[in-house]
Amino acid sequence: MKKRILLAVAYDGTDYAGFQAQKSGVPTIEGELNRVLTELTGQPVEVIGASRTDAGVHAYCNLAVFDTESRIPPEKFAYAVNVRLPEQICVPVSMEVAEDFHPRRCSTVKTYEYRIYNAQMPDPMKRLYSYFSRYHFDVDAMREAAEYLVGEHDFKSFCSTYSSAKTTVREVLSVQVEEVPCSMSYKGYTASSQTGAAADGVNDWTDGRSGMPREIVIRVSGRGFLYNMVRIIAGTLMEVGRGFKKPGDIPEILQACDRRAAGATAPACGLTLVRYEVLEPGYEMVFGSRP
Repeated sequence: MKKRILLAVAYDGTDYAGFQAQKSGVPTIEGELNRVLTELTGQPVEVIGASRTDAGVHAYCNLAVFDTESRIPPEKFAYAVNVRLPEQICVPVSMEVAEDFHPRRCSTVKTYEYRIYNAQMPDPMKRLYSYFSRYHFDVDAMREAAEYLVGEHDFKSFCSTYSSAKTTVREVLSVQVEEVPCSMSYKGYTASSQTGAAADGVNDWTDGRSGMPREIVIRVSGRGFLYNMVRIIAGTLMEVGRGFKKPGDIPEILQACDRRAAGATAPACGLTLVRYEVLEPGYEMVFGSRP
């Protein structure tokens, strides 16, 4: 008897050309899932993904469904596929859903985080999951600018020109900018989050204004996003933080409906899908590792 299985999928997207399978055969998350599930069930499987994340983007909780007549219990698929998947991909949860459940057609709220590692020197341990910049960012200005993005707007200025979306109107539920202090040690001294200076008396080695290495986290929640939309939001807020744009410019950028009006598309490595809320009646579920 055919049944539909829902998978929550976590992955490090560094070495993959995005989530969606491509005809060229380049490695993708969807391609790996299709390969493993086909081997496991003995039948051709093509999963339907919820968010088609870009090349290099990461996820704690993307969703995918597939149909199968396999006798494997729905909750056991997670265990069965994880022993076959590459180490960069994991399925934390599998379950049965209704045959008409479609992850891109049901009511959901997705939350992305864009991480900027802001210090004078890069941290090799953060290079795959954050964007490094040594330039000073005015976090208060970024927060002020972020407020203008909340609500239902035409986000054409924040959409890649390659998008094929029928409408560029989207609803953004929240945009938060958080500053997280970091502490690093080099050759016997520590950049202190307490004093903002090196422990041996050497002047602080960040930019002289932030007082310490830090991560700036841009957290965006919405019901749906356009192609590259969150990365363009992040790139635009970074330009505000560096003084190239003012917070009050955001309404004009929205009204322009012109990609050239917004900031650069931020590099993919800093972006992670961290939370997926399914609001469909009878299927109220929350996936992800962050509140």
